[in-house]
Amino acid sequence: MNATTNRLNRFDRKLWGKFWAIAKPYWFSEQKWKARGLLILLLLLALAVNAINVSISFIFRGIDTSLATFPQTGNSATFWRLISIYAGLLVIGTPIVVMFAYLRDKLGLYWREWLTNRFLDKYLQNRAYYQIETNEKLDNPDQRISEDIRAFTRTSLTFLLLLLTSVVTLISFTGVLLSISVSLSFTLLAYAIIGTIITAWIGQRLISINFNQLRKEADFRYGLIHIRDNAESIAFYQGEEQESAQIGQRFFEAIRNFDLLIGWQRNLGFFTTSYNYFVAALPYLVVVPIYFAGNTEFGAITQAAIAFRQIFGALSIIVDQFENLTAFAAGVNRLDSLADSLETTSHKQPGMTIIDVTEDSQLAWRSVTLLTPNYQRTLVRDLSARVQPGEGMVIVGHSGSGKSSILRAIAGLWNAGTGQIIRPHLAQMMFLPQRPYMVLGSLRSQLLYPKTDSNISEEKMRQILEQVNLADLPERVEGFDAELDWANVLSLGEQQRLAFARLLLTKPPYAILDEATSALDLANEKRLYQLLKAEKTTFVSVGHRASLLQYHEYVLKLDGDANWHWMPAQDYVAELDAFA
Repeated sequence: MNATTNRLNRFDRKLWGKFWAIAKPYWFSEQKWKARGLLILLLLLALAVNAINVSISFIFRGIDTSLATFPQTGNSATFWRLISIYAGLLVIGTPIVVMFAYLRDKLGLYWREWLTNRFLDKYLQNRAYYQIETNEKLDNPDQRISEDIRAFTRTSLTFLLLLLTSVVTLISFTGVLLSISVSLSFTLLAYAIIGTIITAWIGQRLISINFNQLRKEADFRYGLIHIRDNAESIAFYQGEEQESAQIGQRFFEAIRNFDLLIGWQRNLGFFTTSYNYFVAALPYLVVVPIYFAGNTEFGAITQAAIAFRQIFGALSIIVDQFENLTAFAAGVNRLDSLADSLETTSHKQPGMTIIDVTEDSQLAWRSVTLLTPNYQRTLVRDLSARVQPGEGMVIVGHSGSGKSSILRAIAGLWNAGTGQIIRPHLAQMMFLPQRPYMVLGSLRSQLLYPKTDSNISEEKMRQILEQVNLADLPERVEGFDAELDWANVLSLGEQQRLAFARLLLTKPPYAILDEATSALDLANEKRLYQLLKAEKTTFVSVGHRASLLQYHEYVLKLDGDANWHWMPAQDYVAELDAFA
């Protein structure tokens, strides 16, 4: 028993540390005075509510006593006077109770807004969102930021205020109960303590089950989103049966875990239900013998029952809220894992070497050995090359040889390895992936992304769209402010041309193109590269088409075994011709 208690104590301290690490920053932030002020106001309202409850217990004691003595006295004035006082208390107490709930929710809203923005800032800084997805350290960060934070702030305030009001209630009604029966007070205390210990012992398993339920429900929802986002591809493959099996398995896991959850809730319910039913009779069992002995008035029985229920509720907070507490503990663990992952992605891991990045006006590699992010495979070994301003380099090689990985290294997305990459500041570079990113927004936002606040006229945007053979697009979608599902409205070829329009509007000195024209015909490909040449843009391309060679001065060939060859483009063309 001692070993189990020690494990629970260590667990409670660990969970409290996680909770405090998440909660503390808000209460010491720039919003601390507003937050603390609202919390103090809530406590004052709680004191007022408690004072009203104590008054009500005395009112009903007097009411019941007046009713019990009416046959002897025939006096009803006391009854009606007390009813009038009770009606007055209702008028005063109703707005206090309503404002208490309103301000609690308002404070929770402020806290959620601040905490969500804090997590979002960390999630989007230093490309943490990319590192989390790439390294698969964490499941469903979207759910943790949206749902778990909402539950954390709301439940934290609810439990905090419940705990503080329980302490106030305990102090207030203990005096009332002691004035009626000392033995009842000690009986109540023993009953509540025993109930709390048994509940914690039965219900400790619910914490891990609730944690798993949150994860499995999120996995099931993500599977549905994945089907929606890839509906066309699935339809082309006729993969409905496989998708049904996959999503069915996720749903089965959620259902199976939920079945386990309700089983343990049943076990806990056997105890808590009987525990709460028996408590209704307990004050009568203790006080009625005192009344029968003639040592107290009839109304004391009612007041004792009211005081007993109030104190019992305060002492039984863990029993009453245990299921909510286990779900809350699971949410705290999930947010703590997210916070740890966000911190980890922003720091270099001990014992792991990373590629040094130096900002300069050129693009070069000096003895660069590039590894996969998990350090398990070498993609390129000891690469040394340079691209002069205004020149172009194309990276070729079979699939999986590391072509796109070199571009990720330039962008700083992958940095596992050794050596030095010299490149301009990322603000002077634009990266175009094979499947362009279509933002949620208007056509104007698509063209100006990522600098959507740029002051570029519609006339200029129309001119650029014409250059990339999308002159009719604004009229086709009813203007630059039209908001559509662009990934589905535009073909892949149109998306690639739209991405080039972004590039031409932004005019960065450097462009990194990862098969950015793979969905275009040769005429459109030629037109776009000629536009880049005319802008004197320095660019690095990845591609499989031999037609790309004519637009570049150099070729970096990867053989897939971490080896590489650097040569002028015309030499590589001659090499291809020799094998033709």
